[in-house]
Amino acid sequence: MEESPAQTPSSPREATPRRSPRPHSGSGPARTYSLRPAFQHKFRPSTVKDCIHEVLKEELASVQYNPEEIPQLTKSLSETILEKLKEKGFHRYKMVVQVVIGEQRGEGVNMAARCFWDSDTDNYAQDIFMNDTLFCVVVAFGCFFY
Repeated sequence: MEESPAQTPSSPREATPRRSPRPHSGSGPARTYSLRPAFQHKFRPSTVKDCIHEVLKEELASVQYNPEEIPQLTKSLSETILEKLKEKGFHRYKMVVQVVIGEQRGEGVNMAARCFWDSDTDNYAQDIFMNDTLFCVVVAFGCFFY
């Protein structure tokens, strides 16, 4: 008489016992995963705006608009701002920094952004820098990572 594969002792099904999921019974460590940021780590738009303003003032004070230099300048500014924001301690936040630089020619510009996020934890901050030859708009979005 042949044995079926499910009845052999070397079958993977018999080798691993099945366990039913059970709720935490009190013995052992409790689950401590938080779904909201602690108050001291929450995204604060005023702090972020001050950080952006400081970087823009330092980096763009004496810069003249030159279309060949703008791509590298926008990348450098976004990386610098992102590093400064990481130092602020917004734990478990994903940061997105958008930098737009244009030539100052007396024309207007409109910018808009739409986001799908949790209004209790996620937010944004913006700042604008202008001199005689250029304008720079920076927006930093902070999205809490669940």
